[in-house]
Amino acid sequence: MTRFLIATVAALLLSSNTLADAPSNFAAAKVLAKQRIFFDQSSSTQGELYCGCQWTWTGKSGGRIDPKSCGYETRAQQNRAARIEWEHIVPAWTFGHQRQCWQNGGRKNCITDDPVFRAMEADLFNLYPSVGEVNGDRSNFNYGMVTGQAPQYGACTTRVDFKKRAAEPRNEAKGIVARATFYMFDRYGLSMSRQQQQLLMAWNRQYPVTTWEKEWNNLTSKVMGHSNPFITGDRSWSAGHKPTREGLVSAIPARATAMPTEKADVGVVIGNRNSRIYHLPEGCPSYDKVSPKNQVPFATEAKAVAGGYRKAGNCR
Repeated sequence: MTRFLIATVAALLLSSNTLADAPSNFAAAKVLAKQRIFFDQSSSTQGELYCGCQWTWTGKSGGRIDPKSCGYETRAQQNRAARIEWEHIVPAWTFGHQRQCWQNGGRKNCITDDPVFRAMEADLFNLYPSVGEVNGDRSNFNYGMVTGQAPQYGACTTRVDFKKRAAEPRNEAKGIVARATFYMFDRYGLSMSRQQQQLLMAWNRQYPVTTWEKEWNNLTSKVMGHSNPFITGDRSWSAGHKPTREGLVSAIPARATAMPTEKADVGVVIGNRNSRIYHLPEGCPSYDKVSPKNQVPFATEAKAVAGGYRKAGNCR
């Protein structure tokens, strides 16, 4: 019994120390990403995410791009083209819009009031250095196939379709962005369209895990306290995947706590601002068919009803 207790305490201490290293906000995440994960990548052949450019570190978390290393040519923004920025592979806009805090005041409100949003914003499995200009051009666009677009950044093969609001990363990054996206949507219970799922599942098959991606996972897991199971192979994504929601463990501030009479939060409830109908993440076949511009997320059914919405008639 004594040995068991000692082993248990040791395991708990190890777990606590590991988790204590995880960043608590985006600013801390950028510094840790530089110091603990990408510390020697500036001189590797892997390069940054979208163009494979090498860089040299400057300041706490920034860097200067070497355009000759990847044949990069500036499209329009010289200052951003010359620097490293930190790309959220799943944009903060995307996961923020599935949190009630965003509807109550945007990103600043989420940072202040929502510990789950702060965890998502600081999750190192979703952060990757990239050329600042491409990061800015990608904006909050979904990933997609971009056809008929002439090269925009010299020899860099990443392309952005501003009209269709889509970005297609270079082939070397497609597997990385697919598995990072699966991780975020699985861990934080996010909703993904069928079209996006199909594309990323195809990229996941076509561009399997590389030696570098395994190393990235190993380095990141030492800071975060867990791995990306879609990299290790412990988990796979298939159409209609049900998220584990393992990351939804942070306490909600008192003023955001649901009333005792409300149903427990089982996922983001999506309302259609035009029809004033809401859909649940399970049992409602039209849940992922509401146009993004018409989506109004609610934390619970009760809040959707209080907002003047009614449940979709095709929900089971």
